[in-house]
Amino acid sequence: MKKEIRNYKDEYYPPIPTKFTKFWRACFIYQLYRFFRLNIKIMLLVVKGHS
Repeated sequence: MKKEIRNYKDEYYPPIPTKFTKFWRACFIYQLYRFFRLNIKIMLLVVKGHS
């Protein structure tokens, strides 16, 4: 019995990020904003949980 080898379908490959996506991933100011926003969300959860 011989195995048949087939190519992968296009949906198996990961999507390629656009230039706009790459820009936002590399933008230091935006990443700093996201960092602080996430930390504030976590701190609010902690504060609500302890009161």
